[in-house]
Amino acid sequence: MSILNEIGMKYIFYTLSLFVTSFSAFGQNGKKEKSDFDKVLDLNEVTIEQRRNIIHTERLPDVHNTYIMAGKKSEVVQLEGVNGNIAEKTGRHIFARIPGVFVYDMDGSGNQINISTRGLDPHRSWEYNIRQNGVITNSDMYGYPASHYSPAMESIQRVELVRGTASLQFGAQFGGMINYVTKGPDTTRAFAFETINSAGSFGLFSSYNAISGKVGKLTYQAYYQTRHSNGYRKNAGSNAQSQFVSLSYEVTPTLRIKAELGRSKYIYQIPGPLTDAMFDADPRQATRSRNYFNPDIFIPSIVIDWQISPATQLKLTNSGVYGARNSVMFDAFANVPDTISSVTKSYRARQVDIDNFKSFTSELRLLHQYQIAGIPNIVSGGVQYMHNKLRRRQQGKGTTGSDFDLTLTDPNFGRDLYMNTDNIAIFIENMILFTPQWSVSPGFRIESGKTDMTGKISYYDPQNLPNTIKHKFPLFGISSQYRISNNNRAYAGFSQAYRPVVFKDIIPASVLERVDKSLKDSYGYNLEAGVSGNVRDVLKYDISLFQVMVHHRMGTVSMRDEANNAYLLRTTTGDSRTRGVEAYLEYTAIQTGETLPTELSIFTSTSYFDAKYMKGNAVVNNENTSVAGNRVEGVPTWISRNGIQFQYKKLASTLQYSYVSSNFANPLNTIEPSANGTIGKVPGYGLLDFNATLRLGTAYTLRMGINNITNKQYYTKRPTMYPGAGIWTSDGRSFQISVGIKI
Repeated sequence: MSILNEIGMKYIFYTLSLFVTSFSAFGQNGKKEKSDFDKVLDLNEVTIEQRRNIIHTERLPDVHNTYIMAGKKSEVVQLEGVNGNIAEKTGRHIFARIPGVFVYDMDGSGNQINISTRGLDPHRSWEYNIRQNGVITNSDMYGYPASHYSPAMESIQRVELVRGTASLQFGAQFGGMINYVTKGPDTTRAFAFETINSAGSFGLFSSYNAISGKVGKLTYQAYYQTRHSNGYRKNAGSNAQSQFVSLSYEVTPTLRIKAELGRSKYIYQIPGPLTDAMFDADPRQATRSRNYFNPDIFIPSIVIDWQISPATQLKLTNSGVYGARNSVMFDAFANVPDTISSVTKSYRARQVDIDNFKSFTSELRLLHQYQIAGIPNIVSGGVQYMHNKLRRRQQGKGTTGSDFDLTLTDPNFGRDLYMNTDNIAIFIENMILFTPQWSVSPGFRIESGKTDMTGKISYYDPQNLPNTIKHKFPLFGISSQYRISNNNRAYAGFSQAYRPVVFKDIIPASVLERVDKSLKDSYGYNLEAGVSGNVRDVLKYDISLFQVMVHHRMGTVSMRDEANNAYLLRTTTGDSRTRGVEAYLEYTAIQTGETLPTELSIFTSTSYFDAKYMKGNAVVNNENTSVAGNRVEGVPTWISRNGIQFQYKKLASTLQYSYVSSNFANPLNTIEPSANGTIGKVPGYGLLDFNATLRLGTAYTLRMGINNITNKQYYTKRPTMYPGAGIWTSDGRSFQISVGIKI
């Protein structure tokens, strides 16, 4: 890593040189430059009318903290204005006004949010750079990038989503960035208390309790949350808890230090996959009673935020992801029952899997405003260092019991692997304001590092594993924005991206599989263009076109060795391209009153996806079959969420209809279902929800909802990995009510 360290030191020296530039630039012309930038940034102010309960979708300002957002597609969801099931993190409610969000509903108890956009994989939202208050929460960006950290949604003030053109500033992911911003402390007093308690169908009970305040230069906040649910299906119980504490100290008016620690833990009883016949007979039944999943994750961070001058801001973030992902399961296809042996008079031993995460990230960011030949510029850049250590132990022989128990009856795991990554990234983006209306922002990101994998697999020769995977990617991008008026803009952007080869890609599932030792990361780009704005506070819109190209998708091909023995090779097999349209329209038909407001609005958030393989292969009867021209699995053609919102005085309500069209479960686009439920078309579905919020003064809030009113029995995809291959029933009709108190 000496070369990487050298690159990092050079970048730090470059950062220091920018400091010198910033101080020299604010000499005799300092006042003039500040005034120019104030004029630019004044255009980006967002006004929120607190008198109204309905808060519409917003976008991030052109310059947000130390990030440049001009020319990028971004959305902000203010959770205060969401009429929906917040306690159980119902994705179609939270992201109702963000077009193209695919919600993978396989666990309705609120443990995890599984979403994707633009035809990517929704598993634990791992195509995104997931953050909380700007701190990365993905478990291991280069080994297992899923986000197992699951904070209480009651603690979140807003959700910020930036599409794939964010890959230069946040990370190289195709999906972009999602940032969950927690509620700020009450700085008007030394102590404030908030409690939100929810109850509902299937044994739901959730209790969120938070304190906050300001004492001198110190502000603080903390919460404790617990949630229990029996689940919609049999044997689908869940017990979750999360904690969070934040301390912020104002050293000077321009220097602030903040320390935070978040933790989430839950135990989810996994009811098992179903076959099509089982789903048709009873979608609430379970095929497993002894399967459990248990992530326990800690997220510590320290942030130093220094406003060096009116034109220069420096932010240093040190953070980590520490904890474990545990599971104990009888892992088999849905049509293989988990029964008691007539010989042993007991169940079979379950499989124990344990992942341990130790991920450290240090990121130094600089935002600087300057002028060249009288043209205002804003540069955002920095350096990010990651050191990830992931230990994966799988196929351990567990007990024959039925409770959550990670005890091994044999000390040896079938797979015992280490995946260590060191990676450094240097990134810079410069916004050039040619006119107050038109800006262009070119940039680049250089990633350099490597992942070393060591360990053993009981059925596999360690020499055949790809022990070292190098990450070397120069990524380039450019975005542009033209402000048609103060409230309307046109934007366009292009950005390269890549997705590292992760653990699941390189572990052979059986002795019949081999792994390509020269595996390479997937790479490609995001391309988008659109218009957004607000016409006379009556019509709000954001309509965009996009294209996502992914090269080197992972797959399996049939091969023969020198002795003519057949085997399956895990390698890069294909390329895919997703084109589409994302449209958000909201029309306010009625908007009256200042002290007793009345508002009626309708909205649609609709997307069209054309996701196809440009080239690729799949194995059928030990023969390689081309999938070129086939649709990408798990990607519906249409996703549309439509709603009517009404507010009268302190009562706000939303009637929402969500539609998702059918999709395929495999690259071969097989329509007829297999006997075990792993293959076949996933039917489209439509859901109707009603949710309402009543605010009594500033201290009391009452929420209620009836979700899936028609009791539609549906599922969203057929997974081939965790939590088991087959059909996973989504929730039927449910009721929720919550009471919030602030004192």
